[in-house]
Amino acid sequence: MRIAIFTDTYTPEINGVALTLERYVNYLDNQGIEYRLFAPTSPSPVPNAPEILRLTSVPFLLYRNCRLALPNPAPIKQVLDDFKPNLIHIATPFTLGLCGLHYGKKHQIPMVASYHTHFDNYLEYYHLHFLKYYAQKYLDWFHRPFEKIYVPSQSTKEKLILQNSNQSYEIWSRGVDHHFFSPFKRCKHLFKEHYQIYENNIILYVGRIAAEKDIDIVLETFEHLPDKVKKDSHLVMVGDGPLFPALSSAHHDKVTWTGFIKGEALAQIYASSDLFLFPSPTETFGNVVLEALASGLPVITASTGGVKHLVTDKVTGYLCEPKQVDMFVERTTTLLSNPSLRHHFSKAARQFAMTQSWEHIFQQLIASFRDITKENQEFSPIVKKMSV
Repeated sequence: MRIAIFTDTYTPEINGVALTLERYVNYLDNQGIEYRLFAPTSPSPVPNAPEILRLTSVPFLLYRNCRLALPNPAPIKQVLDDFKPNLIHIATPFTLGLCGLHYGKKHQIPMVASYHTHFDNYLEYYHLHFLKYYAQKYLDWFHRPFEKIYVPSQSTKEKLILQNSNQSYEIWSRGVDHHFFSPFKRCKHLFKEHYQIYENNIILYVGRIAAEKDIDIVLETFEHLPDKVKKDSHLVMVGDGPLFPALSSAHHDKVTWTGFIKGEALAQIYASSDLFLFPSPTETFGNVVLEALASGLPVITASTGGVKHLVTDKVTGYLCEPKQVDMFVERTTTLLSNPSLRHHFSKAARQFAMTQSWEHIFQQLIASFRDITKENQEFSPIVKKMSV
């Protein structure tokens, strides 16, 4: 199997798509599966890798943390002609995705797509809802040639089927490294020693500081906690994004903004917190929710999108109606006021996360890829014979 992967986001960019693709590529390396990956250049230094071709890119106007490649067809064609892929995997529907789509159609190579982001939902947050119709039409056209579209959750699959029932969809879920994200990394004095936080209850948010994550609901929930709960609680916001400068300046009373954190430091922050508050209604999956569960954190999240498949209501956390601050306040208050209930949820959260293995998920994905390439290899001689 030789897979050509096209993506408009990749590490060192920090988002769920980039991190998932990095794990995917690591799995391909470990399995000895040949691939070539086409991604934008990054303003940060990145190690050279013969399997990865970086294309000149510029910041995306609507979201400057992301970049758009300015693809040069010549080197892309040269790499692909030499590599001779038998499957093209397109992860994003932008400039590089279009390059992969064009090459696959021209050379009649089977193509698959992975769907990661509800871009139509994002438009609402950036006052561009009038583009929703055109965005949907474009995605329908873009996805038409694919043998299969891989989606991260059942709710995402159901939404896409309603929009276009002619496509073939399959769930490609996500996993978590439950050795790396673990409650055993809890450090009792972490917040006191490193952040001068002296309250006993730590409410944690991890993710982009962006409108589509409903950051305002996180802040309002904390602001409206009862005084008896709030006086011994502290909100820790981990992440960066377009709203970071304004919000971190406006909200600093018992709120700590850490900026972007990764690696061991992030794992310790998860494990040393008391609950995870994540009200985003736009997720196709919710990688950070799974990391929090693996770290033994009860999760309070929205009852919509991919996250609702990760949290079992009243078992590993609470599901709340999107944007209903009163409901988020009530559930947060309940958990912070009841340590024994929080402990019960914590154990259940950890037990669930330990069943979510990356290895098994990638095995299923590659098996599906092999079925597609096999079907096309068997079908190709028939087509050639009929054409003769």
